[in-house]
Formats: sequence, structure tokens, C-alpha cells
Amino acid sequence: MANFSTGDRNELFAILEARFHTHMERHPNVVWSDVFTKLETNSNKLIILSEMERTGGEPDVIRLPNGALAFCDCSPESPSGRRSLCYDDAALAARKKNKPDGSAVASAEKMGIELLDEATYRHLQTLGSFDLKTSSWIATPEAIRQKGGALFCDRRYDHIFVYHNGADSYYAARGFRGMLIL
Repeated sequence: MANFSTGDRNELFAILEARFHTHMERHPNVVWSDVFTKLETNSNKLIILSEMERTGGEPDVIRLPNGALAFCDCSPESPSGRRSLCYDDAALAARKKNKPDGSAVASAEKMGIELLDEATYRHLQTLGSFDLKTSSWIATPEAIRQKGGALFCDRRYDHIFVYHNGADSYYAARGFRGMLIL
């Protein structure tokens, strides 16, 4: 986003601040001025957050189990602008027919965010109810990936499920969630 104007920056800050104050349960004991201070001098993080917002992630601040603060995709469903992707570029290259437009891993890397792992996905679900109709790819252990599989999660019946699928699969209702460590 080469043309990140002052207006774009102010609009993004307004969106992030409003979401921050609307969902205080996601970040108890965190004040917006501290978050703002960490962001105002880091244009790279603002550009990443802008892309998270543009693709439907609705990023908001969460405190990770290790105490770190991160902006995490908190859209009710898997971000709409990041769906119908296979897991990674190796899976994309291996697919012979009906290739999707890309992969979750490569898209996350290009955006500058980390794919959620299982522990972080489960933690996010303690802060709200996410993926009630969709599912999200998560970072997959190499041992599973070497055998052609990949993991994804969703929430059904008030329970968090972790599933497996071929890494080359893709569905209109499966995307990925990411995070940006502050």
C-alpha cells in the first residue's frame, strides 16, 4: 500500500480504536493510548493492519497467553477476503486441476502476519465465538504437512474442533486467521 495517506492512517486508527473500545473483553487492563503509541511510529505495522482490515479480518488487540499483545483477526467468520485458498504453495503447485488463487501460508507471509497455531486459535475462542459457519486453516506441524495434510479449526456445538484435510483442498467457507505481534 504505497499510497498510505494521512487520511487513510487516520481512518484506520478510528476503526481500530472504535473496535478496541467496543470489545474490551478481548484485552482487559490494556489502554488504547499504549497501543496507539506502539503503532503511530511504525508505518509497516499500520500497512499490515490496513491489509488485515481490507481483507475482512477486523483486527483487534488481544493479550496472548505469554502476555504479549497482538492484533488478531477477530471477524466473526473467517476473513471473507482470505477464503478459497489451499494450505501452502507446495500444495498449490501439486494440484493439477481447479487450482485456487493462492495459499493461506503464502498470503499470510505476503501480508506480514502469522497464521494462528492451534493454541492461539483456542485462546482466541476464549475471547468470543468465532467461525460458527466457516473454518480457518491453522499453522500445521511439519510431521503432518510432510504426509500431505494440513489442519483447520472451527467452532460448532460450543466446542472448538481441530480437523485435518489434504493441504491442497480449498473451500469457499475456509480461510485463515492471522496475527501481528505488537
